[in-house]
Amino acid sequence: MGGGTQQAKAALPPPRPATMSVLVAASDLQPGTALTPSSVRWQEWPKSSVDSSFITQAGAPDVNHIIQGTVVRAPLVAGEPLATSKFVHADAAGVMSAMVTQGMRAVSVGISTESGAGGFILPNDRVDVIVTGQISEQPRRFRAITFLRDVRVLAVDQTYHEDKDQKTVLAKTATLELSPAQVELVETAQAAGTISLSLRPLGDTDAQKTTKADASDETSAAGVKIIGYGLPRAGSMQGD
Repeated sequence: MGGGTQQAKAALPPPRPATMSVLVAASDLQPGTALTPSSVRWQEWPKSSVDSSFITQAGAPDVNHIIQGTVVRAPLVAGEPLATSKFVHADAAGVMSAMVTQGMRAVSVGISTESGAGGFILPNDRVDVIVTGQISEQPRRFRAITFLRDVRVLAVDQTYHEDKDQKTVLAKTATLELSPAQVELVETAQAAGTISLSLRPLGDTDAQKTTKADASDETSAAGVKIIGYGLPRAGSMQGD
């Protein structure tokens, strides 16, 4: 009927949203982890969704300067932007309180190189806590009890001594993350005997953890009660 076939016009793709490069976690990071250049990366982020607390490449291009001497303050998942509230400088006041999980407490226990897995225990490792004490004089007998399992290590105070070609690790204290009831249990155990730490394999978690019952349910005048499979059981440092 004249005019021919109308040509179809190709639909134009919608314009790409404007983006900015923001600093994100390169992998999952736990509180207390020291930030390194390999633990972060730049990633394009929609400009409209960039929060004022995000670190942008335009505003701070030197990654090494940003993360130098910093530790993770709150859990981060891979690809999550590093907001300024998510990390803190290691020498800043209150850095330890920033590393402690809500509802938990940080407690330091005295250890030696021998009682601290040869100095190989590091922050964020998981340990079992053992108390060893004398239970009788004649005959002289001792008893060791594992009274806490799968405890997170927040920090370790240790130094290195080099003698010729040999390096020796000298451990002094370990700071553990405990529930308020566990804090009282550890204090009781330290009075009852010597505390030592047993290093757990990486990724090994105890499905049957100690309960967070009142300290009155976990301790007794006779000594230390042990929590096994979520229930108190006898474990006094006194003899049977």
